[in-house]
Amino acid sequence: MKYHRFLFSVLLLMAAVSIHAQRIYRINADQPRQQILHFGASDAWSMKYVGLWPEQQQQQIADWLFSTDDDAQGQPRGIGLSLWRFNLGAGSEEQGDSSYIQQATRTECFLNADGSYNWSKQQGQRNFLKLAKERGVDHFLAFMNSMPVFFTQNGLATNTGRGGTINLKPDCYDRAARFIATSLKGLEAHDGIHFDYVSPVNEPDGHWNWLGPKQEGSPATNREVAKLVRAVSKAFKKQKVNTQITINESSDLRCLLGTHETDWQRGFEISSFFNKDSVQTYLGDCPGVPHCVLAHSYWTNTPVKYMRQVREQLRDTLARYGLHYWQSELCIMSNDEEIGGGGHFDFSMMTALYVARVIHHDLVYGDAESWSWWRALGGDYKDGLIRVLSNDGWKTGKAIDSKLMWTLGNYSRFIRPGARRYAMSVTDGGKLVADGETQPYGVMTSAYRNVDGSWVVVAINYGEGSAPIVLPLPESKHAWQLYRTSDVTGENLKPVGKSMGNAMLEPRSVTTFVSER
Repeated sequence: MKYHRFLFSVLLLMAAVSIHAQRIYRINADQPRQQILHFGASDAWSMKYVGLWPEQQQQQIADWLFSTDDDAQGQPRGIGLSLWRFNLGAGSEEQGDSSYIQQATRTECFLNADGSYNWSKQQGQRNFLKLAKERGVDHFLAFMNSMPVFFTQNGLATNTGRGGTINLKPDCYDRAARFIATSLKGLEAHDGIHFDYVSPVNEPDGHWNWLGPKQEGSPATNREVAKLVRAVSKAFKKQKVNTQITINESSDLRCLLGTHETDWQRGFEISSFFNKDSVQTYLGDCPGVPHCVLAHSYWTNTPVKYMRQVREQLRDTLARYGLHYWQSELCIMSNDEEIGGGGHFDFSMMTALYVARVIHHDLVYGDAESWSWWRALGGDYKDGLIRVLSNDGWKTGKAIDSKLMWTLGNYSRFIRPGARRYAMSVTDGGKLVADGETQPYGVMTSAYRNVDGSWVVVAINYGEGSAPIVLPLPESKHAWQLYRTSDVTGENLKPVGKSMGNAMLEPRSVTTFVSER
């Protein structure tokens, strides 16, 4: 009797597998979605140290982050980031302990107290600007946490002792704007780096008041942001700086749509900046300001159903205003309880899969045109793509790659600037599966076409078991090349063979399918 029950269970399992194997994932080539501009990460704090390490170590780290080359076995050498975010410092480093900011997160400033400029500052960060450019990175963004300390109301680069308004003297808006323009021109003249974008405010909204001693930062009301952006636009025109001014680096998607843990002065950012009725804050006609909003995906990634809901709401709101969206920063926070919060670095696929799911939702439901991680390198916290081990405050150290870094590469290495995302549909036994491309605890897929005509499909398998997938080849393509990242040792964007359409997604893995001509 036990044998018959066992045989019956096996037959049921085989039948289930057979049925599941009929699930077909199709690219809807007649349903184009948003253009993909770039994938990136930030140099913040890390590169002021690592950019001064021995050349061999710098070269290895730069290869991991920026290289689009393969070795002799076809193994990618790096994740091919296409956007690099440079932290334009405010001068807390020069203030030392009187800055009220911890040493590890202080930054230098090109500007001196007498109004002159010192172009030997921020050398480690500038070294990595050059290393990125050498490896083909074409897009650079300078972001600011604070205005130079010479211009702030409390003489600090942190908001300590103040409320929720911008830490900038009323008569220093134009001076701050000239500093930004002069700094970008100086970096291009001295280092050959042209900045496509500058973000003059960072997380000015929500509950963030940027009190020390953690890092540089300042809140700002929408009116203050608009006043600063107009001043920067004016300075760029006068100094002939061809750099776009991006806004608003919101700390929370909810601040774009309404208010979140603050009042109206620091919320409703989409309508404040891009509705013509918002006379005092409208920036839709400001020269140099693209019709695009930048925001960070912090705090909105759980629960899973809400992650999708808030992004769909954002997408629909932006569409009404004719705006684009960039997800410009993310790391793991305390509310990401599914993976234990942000504490302690994770080399495994646990964090990597969690982040891949966020990327999927940002791209598929938020229509994000750009996606960036926070710090490229970090310590014992889930905020770095690469883990640094050091016992002397990062003056020397060892850098170790991670599954998180390589999993981001499943997107960034193969979806190149200018690609177009396409909708996908899933059928099972000939019947359409609602939301079949997004099973948050199972298989998630998204499709892209590069400007060279190649197709890319990223398939996440969040589950503990293998998952068969049927992925028909696009017209005129003869095979898929598969690259997989998983917890298996050595599977870091590893080429794992070719497929004519049938493949098996390994448990807890991310696989990228790239069409061959």
